[in-house]
Amino acid sequence: MNVKQKLEEEVRKLEQELKVELPRELQRAAAHGDLRENGEYHAARERQSYVLAKLGALHQRLAALSLVNFDALPHDRAAYGSTLVVLDLDKDVEYTYRLVTPEEVDVANGLISTTSPLGRGFMGKQEGDEVVVQTPQGKRSFEVLKLKTIHSSED
Repeated sequence: MNVKQKLEEEVRKLEQELKVELPRELQRAAAHGDLRENGEYHAARERQSYVLAKLGALHQRLAALSLVNFDALPHDRAAYGSTLVVLDLDKDVEYTYRLVTPEEVDVANGLISTTSPLGRGFMGKQEGDEVVVQTPQGKRSFEVLKLKTIHSSED
């Protein structure tokens, strides 16, 4: 499932909650009488506000994704969708990373965000480039050994 599909699925679930489940909870809580001291009612209203805010953010993210022109991504430099094999020059260990959106991050499987310190450091790099990245654990130095862009798999 790609990022857009994951976001659309989350939107579908939240809309279901907003249109079906929360109105049911609010109606049930309102049936208990005085709303001023009704914890169930206030909790449901807070959840409703949260769901509305989350839906707004998801719709913005989907709109932003629809504007991404994949043809404009570089063919010879690291960008979204690129897979890099890098050598950690400090530890003499090779890592394989794929640059993804924040919604796709799975560090344990080498999926790092283009907005993370490592991701930002690798953006625009080519094979043979040396990269120094300031991470929360301190500066780390890498060499890009292999680069496969999003276009490479299509060629």
